[in-house]
Amino acid sequence: MKITKFVHSCLLVEMPAPTSRTVLFDPGAMSVEALPIETLEFLDDIIITHEHGDHIHVPTVKALVKKFPNVRITSTKAVVDQLKAENIAANTAAPDGVTFFDAPHEHVEPLFPLPEQKAVHYLDLLTNPGDSHSFAETKKVLALPITGPWGSTIKAVNLALELKPQYIIPIHDWHWREEARQQFYNNLEVLFNKSDITFLKMQAGEPIMIEI
Repeated sequence: MKITKFVHSCLLVEMPAPTSRTVLFDPGAMSVEALPIETLEFLDDIIITHEHGDHIHVPTVKALVKKFPNVRITSTKAVVDQLKAENIAANTAAPDGVTFFDAPHEHVEPLFPLPEQKAVHYLDLLTNPGDSHSFAETKKVLALPITGPWGSTIKAVNLALELKPQYIIPIHDWHWREEARQQFYNNLEVLFNKSDITFLKMQAGEPIMIEI
């Protein structure tokens, strides 16, 4: 499994043969400059966990569909309706290899409306809970939101220590300045290592290989 993070919550997950499948999670506004659409070779799925702008940037989705016209887009009804208005086909039903699970978006009122959310287990290997710390299951690889206006890093850490994934990919961390991000990444790597959990210090655009 090859995983590349393109800022905040945007993840490209590439599975080698014989699976040979590529998915992009949450191409939002924070990821526009980092996501190199022109160099992407394959894209089978786009999964958008919810409608907030840091998880979906419609011009980016348009550009991806233009390059990959057969890409499957899966999201909530609000996102499907938003894309339909732009003549982009999307679906709320889980495609093969995707399982939805219960992980509601954390409360953001009165700053933002509370959206429906699609939390995802992908190929029974990777869990993406969107903007949630309210879930009770994970696969071997957990995309863990670690900061934001709706949640705390401490809550994220304690949740991960309870669920004990094999690997953690930090997501939803655009709110940190770079110096803070690197300091927290180093601290979290040491902390999780004590519980035999590998914390992957993702850098924008730099792929990491995971043997699972």
